[in-house]
Amino acid sequence: MKRHGDGVTCGGCALSAVGATAAPLLWLAMPRTRRHLGGGFENEGMDLTVLLTELPFVVLGGAFLPLLGFTLLARLRDRWHGTR
Repeated sequence: MKRHGDGVTCGGCALSAVGATAAPLLWLAMPRTRRHLGGGFENEGMDLTVLLTELPFVVLGGAFLPLLGFTLLARLRDRWHGTR
């Protein structure tokens, strides 16, 4: 298996970091999340357990899904160019 350059590795890590940062910010912007964190009328529907149940999955998904897509594209590119 051919080893990719440091630029590809750095790009994957950067993409993972951006995803892990952007996913929770997007999650916090959702109306459902704001309601659970106390944004509802008179705290209606407030449920702070979402911080323990949903937030870790949001961060992990934000970190790993872009990295998975980047890896698949790199493998397809290698296969397309005939290198392995």
